[in-house]
Amino acid sequence: MPDMRMTNLEENEIDTILAEDIDFSGSLSFVKPLMIKGKFQGEIKAEGDLYVGEGAVVEAKIEANMISSRGRIKGDILAHSGVELFSTARVDGDITTPDLVIESGCRFNGLCRMEEKEKPEK
Repeated sequence: MPDMRMTNLEENEIDTILAEDIDFSGSLSFVKPLMIKGKFQGEIKAEGDLYVGEGAVVEAKIEANMISSRGRIKGDILAHSGVELFSTARVDGDITTPDLVIESGCRFNGLCRMEEKEKPEK
């Protein structure tokens, strides 16, 4: 399995961004990378990667390929590839992922279950 690294992502690399002034409730589903910089409440079930910006507040049950957060997440997380939590991140919920990186200063309150990534059948 390749090593996960804490990466600084340029916003122009993201196809869709929910800006700081967006307050959205409902269900999100997406294939390409998505960044939340505002507020979201509901459920996220995606094949793509999710980026939570600093200052963002997400109250949701989340399932995505990879989740990278600098903001606040309240809810359980299922990530198929991995989770990155930067120093400004706050997570209140359980995490299930094969790979977890937590930067010093992050606050994580919950349980973590590390499951191996499923290998494709030959």
